[in-house]
Amino acid sequence: MNQQTQSSGGTLKKFIIALVAIIILALGITGVLYYLRYFGPNVTDKQEYLYIHTDATYADVYATIRHDGMVKDTTTFNWAAHNMNYVNRVKPGKYKLKSGMSNRALINMLKSGTQEPVELKFHNLRLKSQFAAFVSKQLEPDSVVIIGLLDSSKFVEQYGFNTENVYAMFIPNTYQMYWNTTGVKFINRMHDEYTKFWNADRKQKASALNLTPIQISILASIVDAEALHDDEMPMIAGLYLNRLKRGIKLEADPTVIYATGDFTIKRVLRKYLSTPSPYNTYQVTGLPPGPIMMPSVNAIDAVLNPKSHNYIYMCAKEDFSGYHNFASNVAEHQANARRFQQALDERGIKR
Repeated sequence: MNQQTQSSGGTLKKFIIALVAIIILALGITGVLYYLRYFGPNVTDKQEYLYIHTDATYADVYATIRHDGMVKDTTTFNWAAHNMNYVNRVKPGKYKLKSGMSNRALINMLKSGTQEPVELKFHNLRLKSQFAAFVSKQLEPDSVVIIGLLDSSKFVEQYGFNTENVYAMFIPNTYQMYWNTTGVKFINRMHDEYTKFWNADRKQKASALNLTPIQISILASIVDAEALHDDEMPMIAGLYLNRLKRGIKLEADPTVIYATGDFTIKRVLRKYLSTPSPYNTYQVTGLPPGPIMMPSVNAIDAVLNPKSHNYIYMCAKEDFSGYHNFASNVAEHQANARRFQQALDERGIKR
């Protein structure tokens, strides 16, 4: 009887030990699975960024992640996203992916909207359309949206511009902003930067020249287009200011090229000078209605701080150094022009 009791007790004890072992093993497996689903490395190195568009749903985000192979195990990511309630908290933006990130780290970043700012750097873009295309490659808004705003009289008038001169609002620099910045917010930001740029000192200098900030930028665009070297900008600015003061046509070759729309022209021939356009300063007196390119800060400051002289003519130097010969009378200018034209002919530059 005692032996049977002992045998029965031993069996029960073994059963309990086995059961405990199974429970511990199950808990261990559950813990490992839990760890892997939340904390295990899952993000791949196939993509550097995840872009989530405005109004995107979780289904859109999940489809992008699957299609681009951004995570090794999409099932665990989907499980974690639902358990962490990310499916109802999708935020647009540009998110930096790090190889080896866990589902938890990735989802926390997406839920909080912790996106990486875009460094938007622009300068010397010739046309509004080029600028809009450039911006659309860096930010979410399409180029059609950007150019639509810039070409809207009603929209740009609220900033004190018209559709011809609005390009003067954009001051070349490097700006940080979020990828999902809307077109309107982008323009607002640029206007804020424009207002900061045109401080009391710059406004006072513009006033002393009897020009508005917009007019300064328009003239600076011509100076920028003429000058290959920044150190010559104040000299060129002084020349055009002399012409403006005397009521002489600016006769700036870059405005002729802009008027033709053919930016492959290297030699401005006489036939181009008669191109009908308010931007052709051989045809109209004074400044064109808007910038012929996005003027650099150096060009703007050169117009605000011009070199004082009596020159009203200039011609590119015949050594093709990028510098100019300046003249105060027609005879000197014609002599300079002949030397340059001869140099062009010698190099076979016909247009």
